[in-house]
Amino acid sequence: MNMAPIDWAIVASLLIVLTVGAISAKRYTKSVSGFLAAERCGGRYLISVAMGMAMMGVISLVWLFEQNYDVGFTSVWWSLMEGPVLIIMAITGWAYYRFRQTRALTLAQFFEIRYSKKFRVFAGIVAFAAGLINFGIFPSVGARFFIWLCGIPEQFDVLGMTISAFPAVMLVLIGISLVFTFLGGQIAVMITDFLQGTWAYIVFAIVCAYLLYTFRWDQISDTLLSAPAGKSLIDPFDLGREKNFDKWYYVIGVIVAFYVPLAWQGTAGYYSCAKNAHETKMGMMLSHWRFRVLMMILVLVLPICVRTYLTHPDFADQASVVHNRINSINTENLEVDNERIDESYVESLRNQARTPMAIGALLPPVVLGLMVAAMLGAFISTHDSYLHSWGSMLIQDIVMPFKKTPLGPKEHIWWLRGAIFAVAVYIFLFSLFFKHTQHIAMYCAISASVFTAGAGTVIIGGLYWSKGTTAAAWASMIIGMVTSLVGMVIKQFINPDFFLTGQEITFCAIVISVSVYVAVSLIGRKKAFNMDRMLHRGKYKIKGEESVSLHDAKTVWQKLGFTREFTKRDTVIALVTLAWPLVWFIIFIVGNIIQKTNEGGISKNAWLSFWQIWTWLILSMSVVLTVWFTIGGFMDMRYMYRKLKTQQADEADDGRVVGGRNLDETADAIRPDSAPQACDNDDVSKKRKSV
Repeated sequence: MNMAPIDWAIVASLLIVLTVGAISAKRYTKSVSGFLAAERCGGRYLISVAMGMAMMGVISLVWLFEQNYDVGFTSVWWSLMEGPVLIIMAITGWAYYRFRQTRALTLAQFFEIRYSKKFRVFAGIVAFAAGLINFGIFPSVGARFFIWLCGIPEQFDVLGMTISAFPAVMLVLIGISLVFTFLGGQIAVMITDFLQGTWAYIVFAIVCAYLLYTFRWDQISDTLLSAPAGKSLIDPFDLGREKNFDKWYYVIGVIVAFYVPLAWQGTAGYYSCAKNAHETKMGMMLSHWRFRVLMMILVLVLPICVRTYLTHPDFADQASVVHNRINSINTENLEVDNERIDESYVESLRNQARTPMAIGALLPPVVLGLMVAAMLGAFISTHDSYLHSWGSMLIQDIVMPFKKTPLGPKEHIWWLRGAIFAVAVYIFLFSLFFKHTQHIAMYCAISASVFTAGAGTVIIGGLYWSKGTTAAAWASMIIGMVTSLVGMVIKQFINPDFFLTGQEITFCAIVISVSVYVAVSLIGRKKAFNMDRMLHRGKYKIKGEESVSLHDAKTVWQKLGFTREFTKRDTVIALVTLAWPLVWFIIFIVGNIIQKTNEGGISKNAWLSFWQIWTWLILSMSVVLTVWFTIGGFMDMRYMYRKLKTQQADEADDGRVVGGRNLDETADAIRPDSAPQACDNDDVSKKRKSV
């Protein structure tokens, strides 16, 4: 066991704080819209930190540890090409802004508004199935991570019974996530995810600083330079022999980033919970700092230091213990049947075990406790968000459309809780028996693409193109789903060494899906869809839900995306946030030019110096951002509590659609006040103090 009593005390303290936060949300969860979207009272910092933590998760960290152990700093370089895409997405609020304008509580509800009820159910079924396949491995990866990190024995005795650690740890972790989700729905999820995110960002900075103090840069440099030709850890132009994470992996990643906003529904509650569309845009804009800085420092420094620890001669004696533990994972103690699957599965587990086993041996007491608590927060934040999303989708988009008699708010919420519990049982059983054989990143990419490959087209086309048709949506979704399913079956069951990677199969599915949507729409539609009604613009606008369109822009500044919704403070925040990817994109272009024009390219020593400066710059920025986002997040949380105390829940705002409109916007809705209730409006938002 790696954990000291003080480490367990730190973990217990975090759990107590999170439990108090979840319990405090329970009394505000009175309506379906409250359970699903926190009564649309979320502020930008609260959303960006909480959603960032929900999207991080232990499984995301494990796959990035796997990836960056193999490719080192080169992953950063090729990701810099995303700069222009990130800027466009941020300033336009790409997809997220318009989705929030629809006031839909789920993505499939938007599909019913834009396309049809049958398509809502179909898309809900596909999304739910793809989500369960993808989500199914999360508990197993997380449980093993904690077993390896904490040094928990594979079996232990309780009351004379021998219990296997793997299912027991999974059960405890899923149970904690389930309780938080049950207590207060999206309100509790958002509060606890924010607290976990704040804690994690502080701890990650501490851990990275400790590792950079423990390992001298010359030791790290020796390790980075020891990589064979074609698999460089510092030179992004020397990746000719890297099969999985070459430069095309990152090029496709840029395309996917632009294509799939909203498509992946694991964090669906955050897409509809902002107080208005502009706050959604600002929250998503700020969330770009998460991966560019706050998360980037951990997922690079940690695996690179682990590689130094495991391969550098200075640490050979200490590392031998970890190597022995990693090698103890073999076919004999796993008890699996198929020999080919055994070897792939064992290799997959060893890759996952490498970083947590090394970190468990490296970190001293207190620091280890902080790290375990932060990773526990990462696990809970992803699982409570995903449980909430997939359980809600099952009821809202698959069950409720067939139910003729509407449910009352309390009964409806209990149906949602029942579905969430069913999803929890499923992922426990799936993780217990399923053995994935690919890199986690590849498995997640291809399993998610079963839905996202077609959904991205349907979402973007539905939000931005009035000529998109229902027939095109059906065709696009089906062809994207079939292409991805075929790829997943080939990679998982027929030929794991198939010449296309999971990322490349995803790209093929996207290209086919887009082509089909455009072709079918151009052939079929004769009358444009009423976008103003769906987006509540012009004569369809709702009090408290005011938003703008770039078509109304009068000045050059507004046409660039800085609409009249932007306060002076918003503009400063946006300029600083957008300048960061722009500067790094310029560095990327200059670096590529130097590489092409200089004989011999950029030297290895130059790359080492560049990455050393980059590391300390990112670590310093992470401290600044953590302070900034923490203050802003607590202000948003205080504001949300105040609004929830006085907010009048609208029982008709429950996800139903009548005649192509949300029920609470129609004459069919029976309530004391005929207008939909909005949590906030722009005037109040502008008056509040902001960070």
